[in-house]
Amino acid sequence: MSLTYRDAGVDIDAGNELVRRIRPLAAATRRAGVLDEIGGFGGLFGLKEAGFSDPVLVSGTDGVGTKLKLAFATGIHDTVGIDLVAMCVNDVLTLGAQPLFFLDYFASGRLDVDTAEAVIRGVAAGCAQAGCALLGGETAELPGMYADGEYDLAGFCVGAVERDRQMRRDRVAAGDILLGLPSSGLHSNGLSLARKALLEQLGHPLDASLPGLDAPLGQAMLTPTRIYVRPVLHALDAHRDAIHGMAHITGGGLVDNVPRAVPDGLAVRLDYGAWPEPALFGLIRSAGVAEDEMRRTFNLGIGYVLIVARDAAPDVQATLAAAGEAATVIGEVVQAP
Repeated sequence: MSLTYRDAGVDIDAGNELVRRIRPLAAATRRAGVLDEIGGFGGLFGLKEAGFSDPVLVSGTDGVGTKLKLAFATGIHDTVGIDLVAMCVNDVLTLGAQPLFFLDYFASGRLDVDTAEAVIRGVAAGCAQAGCALLGGETAELPGMYADGEYDLAGFCVGAVERDRQMRRDRVAAGDILLGLPSSGLHSNGLSLARKALLEQLGHPLDASLPGLDAPLGQAMLTPTRIYVRPVLHALDAHRDAIHGMAHITGGGLVDNVPRAVPDGLAVRLDYGAWPEPALFGLIRSAGVAEDEMRRTFNLGIGYVLIVARDAAPDVQATLAAAGEAATVIGEVVQAP
């Protein structure tokens, strides 16, 4: 009896079946610039075909982190792919770039085609929201590396911005206004603390119905990260000179992320009472998490920030509102103490 790759835990036929299933998902994200179909050894993208004349490439990579633990526990796998795309494209967007294409990496100990398809269906949905192409990816079956039923994800995004339109920190000035765009909840940061507070410290089951939540706890925690690409690009087109900087609010919260978009000599003043905070954060706080820890771990309801000229803030808000975004004034840029 001969020893096979399948005997060692790797099923090539399952991998081929997954590629067959995801090919139409990727095809549905096709956009100007894509030069080939998924399935080759690399993905081709033409910047000229996408309409750029003097582009600067902007790249980003990220994962979903321990939010995956909730997917494993609940059996809900079609949202974490959206998180994966969001974490990458929102970062690229802060430089003023248009996300062009995305690649994913899915690794498991044993490939479950149905689970992997659900995950990549979410990736494709995120790409559709962001207007970028799912250009390719990698599915790795690694026996012994992961527990049964578990997997890991990584994502890679490339965007582009015309050289004379990229965001630069030196455009930010004292007196600029901070406009915050609402998050959908936890997004993909702080899940380790959220799980410890809600599931361990407070002992809530994942199917608990808790005050202020419009879904069972596990589903509420899995609500995917919002993708801000389309409304923000719309605002940039209308108010390019008035928008001086942007920040994606990830790990570190507003406290650490907004200052990354501000030059030396300046600081930010945040008004934490200016926007409604999703109930989930209050539940976490009730487990005994200090306010400073809350602010440095979670987005607390603001997922993206635009730094805009003071006199243009109302017009930028109106443009965002027309695109479906309720932007709130959450602070301002000040001289550093």
